[in-house]
Amino acid sequence: MNKTRMSYFENDNVLHLGISDEPEVCNVEVSPNITAELNARGELIDIEILRARAFTRDSVLDSVQAKVLDLAEAKTV
Repeated sequence: MNKTRMSYFENDNVLHLGISDEPEVCNVEVSPNITAELNARGELIDIEILRARAFTRDSVLDSVQAKVLDLAEAKTV
C-alpha cells in the first residue's frame, strides 16, 4: 500500500514528498528547484524541492499576505 510521506534533509536543504513507493522512471522540472518524479505510466510519485527553507518561507508568506489583503479589502467594502 502506498502512503504519502515527507522527508526533510537538513544538510542538503531538500524537502521530499513521497506519494507512491513505485520506482521513478523519469522526472520533470516543474519550476526552478522543484522536480516532479514520475512512474512508468507518467503518474506523479514524488516531488522534490531544493532550497526548501526559502521555498517554504516564501510560499507561506505569499499565501498569508494574500489572505490578509483579502481580509483588509473585505472590511473596507
